[in-house]
Amino acid sequence: MNKELSLKFGQLIREIRLEKKLSQEELAYRADVHRTYVGMVERGEKNITLENIHKFCKGLDVSMEFLFQKLK
Repeated sequence: MNKELSLKFGQLIREIRLEKKLSQEELAYRADVHRTYVGMVERGEKNITLENIHKFCKGLDVSMEFLFQKLK
């Protein structure tokens, strides 16, 4: 697992979530994932799958393209 990439991705998810004024619990509900999983992803503790990236994008109301552009 690339820890640096996981941390960067998690920080980006957190940044977008806070910009949209969502709690971790609300994002979890919108993305159909467990609320503790959101925290683990934001802290870079999980190597997230494409399926879950897609869920997070739906929950944050952003495109995958937008998310990956921000990761550059």
